[in-house]
Amino acid sequence: MEDLRLTLVQSNLYWEDPVRNREHFRRVLLTIEEPTDLILLPETFNTGFSINPGLCAEEMDGPSVGFIKEMAARLRATIMTTLIIREGKYHFNRMVCAAPDGNFQTYDKRHLFRLSEEYRIFSAGKRKPVFTVKGWNIQPVICYDLRFPVWIKNTYEEGCYGYDLMVCLANWPSSRAHIWKTLLMARAIENQVYVAGVNRIGIDGHGTAHTGDSMVIDAKGKAFSQAETGKECVISVTLSAQELKIFRESMTVGLDWDHFTLHLKK
Repeated sequence: MEDLRLTLVQSNLYWEDPVRNREHFRRVLLTIEEPTDLILLPETFNTGFSINPGLCAEEMDGPSVGFIKEMAARLRATIMTTLIIREGKYHFNRMVCAAPDGNFQTYDKRHLFRLSEEYRIFSAGKRKPVFTVKGWNIQPVICYDLRFPVWIKNTYEEGCYGYDLMVCLANWPSSRAHIWKTLLMARAIENQVYVAGVNRIGIDGHGTAHTGDSMVIDAKGKAFSQAETGKECVISVTLSAQELKIFRESMTVGLDWDHFTLHLKK
């Protein structure tokens, strides 16, 4: 496993306006001049956290997935974000992890937000994939998923961890910013991993304010790179494979983790 160059894009989102959001992110992404391995955009990058799939949903061969693939190829970096996807009569808040070579991996949000109508309108994911980028195993997490540590729990088998980096893409409101930051740090500590949390800024179509607070946290729970609160910005940081290895070898709590089987509610 080599070091991983990670870029976080903290941005405002234009409400239910995919064309404008794609144009905006094209401009932002083209400002990234230094090589990077993985670029993270906020949850529902093309619409904001809308629960109007009739207006906002796209197919997997639609323009927004096409945009992500195009920019991944152009920047020679993997891009991860989420958008509303339609499959037949079902709708998903789907994370797409698009590689520069055109290959992609997906994850459908498992825990649908109960304080909105997301849990009534969308379908919950039934798979718990681990993405692979440059030798790093990455656990995808979408916003509300962050509150469920059993779903995200890392594993340790015969000297190997299930994943090395957790990525959480969100539209997390400013009223719960303290919870956002606390949970990101807790997930890093309990799972012996780096955590990258990318959140939007600005006010959405429901009048909900977001201040971002995007950050990268090491396996000790320390935020060593953080976006300025409420500001649109692009930050890049290098994750050290060697530092993670040394810390895991010195703090061997993985050997004492409980083993369990996860049963999904239907």
